[in-house]
Amino acid sequence: MDEKVTYHVPVLLEESLEGLDIRPDGIYVDVTFGGGGHSRAIVERLRGGRLYGFDQDLDAVKNAEGLDSERFTFVRGNFRFLRNFLRYEGVERVDGILADLGVSSHHFDDASRGFSFRFEDVALDMRMNQLGGLTAADVLNGYDEGRLADVFYLYGELRQSRRLAAQVVKARLSGPLRTTGDFLRVLGDADKKTLARAFQALRIEVNGEMTALRALLDQSREVLKEGGRLVVITYHSLEDRMVKNMMRTGNVEGREAKDFFGRVEAPFRMVGRGVTVPSAEEVERNPRSRSAKLRVAERTGQER
Repeated sequence: MDEKVTYHVPVLLEESLEGLDIRPDGIYVDVTFGGGGHSRAIVERLRGGRLYGFDQDLDAVKNAEGLDSERFTFVRGNFRFLRNFLRYEGVERVDGILADLGVSSHHFDDASRGFSFRFEDVALDMRMNQLGGLTAADVLNGYDEGRLADVFYLYGELRQSRRLAAQVVKARLSGPLRTTGDFLRVLGDADKKTLARAFQALRIEVNGEMTALRALLDQSREVLKEGGRLVVITYHSLEDRMVKNMMRTGNVEGREAKDFFGRVEAPFRMVGRGVTVPSAEEVERNPRSRSAKLRVAERTGQER
C-alpha cells in the first residue's frame, strides 16, 4: 500500500481550503506538512503562487516527493522558526497559514516511535525530531517528583498527577523506565482515557508543543498580510484554548486590549461560525478526526 496515502488522512480538508480562501498567486504556509494531504490540495490550486511546508520529522521528507518545486518548498524544521525562515527566503508577508496540530496516524501506528500505549516494550521516545532532544524516557527518569506532577497536570489534565508522579519515582528506584511497557506497568489498571492523557502529557513535554504553538501564533500576527487567513485544527483543549484566545484577543492568554474609546483592539477577526468539527461521515471514515476543531481568523489592519 502507498505510504503517502496511509501516512495520515488529512482532517477537515475541504473546510481548511475554504478557510484559507486561496488565491492562485498567493503565498501560503502549511506548518504541519506530515503526510502532505493538505499541502497537495493547496498546491493544486496555485498558479504563480507558492506554498512552504514545514515538518521536523525525518519520516515526512519523502512525502514531499513529486510536489512541483515551482510552487512548493519543503522546510525540515520546527514551525516555531517560521518567521526566521520566511525572512531567509525573502518573504515578509504571506496570504495564509495552515496548522493541523494533530499527531499523524503514522506516529501512532509506528510502534518504534513510542507514541502509543497500544504497543508494549518499545522505547519511550516520542520525539517528533529524531535527531536530538529529550526522550520520554529522559523525562520519566530525570525529572523530580514535583516537575513530573506538573507535566501530568498541565499537559494531561490529570487530577491524579501527584499520585502518578510519586508512582513513577518509586518505580524507577528499581531501575530506569525505558519502554512503554515499563510506563504502562506504573499506570496499572488505569482506563484508556487516563492512559491517553498520560502519554499525551509526555509527548507535549518532550516536543515542547505548547511553547512552539505560542511562538507560531505570536509570529502569525507579524507574517500574515492584512486580510490573510490563519487556519488551525486542534485536537485537545490546551491547544484550542490558546488558538481561540489568539484569534479573539491577539494573545494566547485572552487579555483584551481597548483603545481610548473602550473599543476592543484585536489583530484578527473570526471567520465563520467560530468552530467547525468533522461531519459524522468524516468521523466514520477517519475515527481519529473525531476530536478535531477547526478555527479560522483573518488578519485585520490593527497592530498591537
